[in-house]
Amino acid sequence: MTRPRILMADDHSLVLAGIRRLVEELAEVVGTVEDGRALLNEAQRLRPDIILLDISMPLLNGIDAARQLTKLMPESKLIFVTMHATPTYVAEAFKVGAAGYLLKQSAADELKQAIQAVLRGQHYMTPAVTKDMMGATLLPAERPVSKRPITALPPRQREVLQLIAEGKSTRSIASILNISVKTVEYHRARIMEELNLHSTAELTRFAVSEGLVSL
Repeated sequence: MTRPRILMADDHSLVLAGIRRLVEELAEVVGTVEDGRALLNEAQRLRPDIILLDISMPLLNGIDAARQLTKLMPESKLIFVTMHATPTYVAEAFKVGAAGYLLKQSAADELKQAIQAVLRGQHYMTPAVTKDMMGATLLPAERPVSKRPITALPPRQREVLQLIAEGKSTRSIASILNISVKTVEYHRARIMEELNLHSTAELTRFAVSEGLVSL
């Protein structure tokens, strides 16, 4: 039986090394990357069966990377391995095409279960977040789940916000996203208006607090 081919994405090299040791028992690791844009490039080059990815990654977060990957190569199965346990992030991950969702503190056996499940065409959600998801789903109609502001922003604005928070200049952001400087400035103004924030420092603090950028 052919071993599944896996591409891994996480901005912590120690985490990548640890996960790699776990998955090599049942799969071939064809590559590892440490930012979301490298993930897009390598995924299209390698065409893996499964992609393991984090949410908080430099240059492009995992949610928006997954959104693009689902369109570019729907045959690849996406499994999030992350620290984010909030129902909104879990729901957003599956909304953009995830087949599995694990927490980094999940038991090692869970990763194997998740890989095997998605290869069978199933979805896998760690029990560590299932209870919270059930609670959010079953809230009375008069107490709707509040939507985190970060997921309310359009994908392009999240990309711009992340790059601003990572210290990139307007010209650099325009180059990375292949858009004009004026377009970057427009998105920045819209983000500040939407979030009621008034400086780069406030934007950065917000991005960090929402898990879009790691310290």
